[in-house]
Amino acid sequence: MPLLPHLSSIFDQKHLLARFWKSASRAWEARKGWVIGMAFILLLLVLLQLLVQFLLNVWNRNFFDALERRDANTIWVQAQLFLPLVAASILLASTAVWARMTTQRYWREALTRHVLNQWLENERYHRLNEMVKGSENPEYRIAVDIRTSTDAPVDLAYAFLSSILTSITFFGVLWEVGGSIDLFVFGRNVTVPGYLVFGVIAYSFCVSSFMIFIGHHLTPVIERMNQAEAELREAADAFRENRREHIVATEAEKRDNLWLRLQTVLRRWRSLAWQLARVTFVSQGNVLLAPVVAWFLCAPKFLSGAMSLGELTQAAAAFVTVQGAVNWLVDNYQRLSDWRSAAHRVATLLLALDDIEAAEAREKSAPQRSVSETVRP
Repeated sequence: MPLLPHLSSIFDQKHLLARFWKSASRAWEARKGWVIGMAFILLLLVLLQLLVQFLLNVWNRNFFDALERRDANTIWVQAQLFLPLVAASILLASTAVWARMTTQRYWREALTRHVLNQWLENERYHRLNEMVKGSENPEYRIAVDIRTSTDAPVDLAYAFLSSILTSITFFGVLWEVGGSIDLFVFGRNVTVPGYLVFGVIAYSFCVSSFMIFIGHHLTPVIERMNQAEAELREAADAFRENRREHIVATEAEKRDNLWLRLQTVLRRWRSLAWQLARVTFVSQGNVLLAPVVAWFLCAPKFLSGAMSLGELTQAAAAFVTVQGAVNWLVDNYQRLSDWRSAAHRVATLLLALDDIEAAEAREKSAPQRSVSETVRP
């Protein structure tokens, strides 16, 4: 029996996300050429950043090999190569910020106009809270939740594409630099080819699974927090005007409601703090552990002389890069939860407006049906 509410919750979330995407995707239909152009620019930026990242990884090996040989001339040459690589990385990162934010700005404008047109048509804002529970505080959803729901997908998609291409590229680096390793298992010698690749996959799987287990409640906690913030803002606005004509509250009632909403926000904030602390426990632990795990995996080959100092640092850097790419979920779990919460709240508002529109259609057709019924013989 406990499984049924869980399945119902999953269905509701999928339904809400489907309703959100139905309206959100319309924003791209009006300017398909512009959208394709921005997508091409973002893809080009991902590829160029990946190229610079690969060159920096190769530079890392050459620099530390030169240190191991105490080759001052090569060290100086590598130092000169480092500056243009860093400059290119900084320039590409800055350009990527501009491209992502330009895309986000257009998407937010298009979706906001779509929702506002539905909200304002036939003065539906007067009937909204009477229709569906959960569509309260529409102004907050339009101003804040639409921004979050259109900002996050662009950043998450950009990071996801970068993660896939980075994983493919640096898997090759790990396979080539790490090579194979001989292990003594149950009295037999076993050769494991590309052992660093299998090591990073196993490590990343463990970290991602732990993150999902620790942070699976984060999305509803953020959603309740946003709703509490919206209700606090509404309670404060009530001192300037009665926003619903059929509710006339006294000054004392307004004050009591304001303090009650504030206490709710503080309780929600405490719940959010605990959830974020747990998620940070995993993400920060991963930041500290990943390079150490890489060093320990490379140590046997380095100590045996099969791997140079430059190859060790290159392999360790590639290991950290790959696990960061594979652990996209770990690095973006909070952002993903923020987006799902905002998308759910926008979708709830859209569904409420859909209900009002359907009710208006029924009211409009009702007189026509009654007239046709009276003239029947």
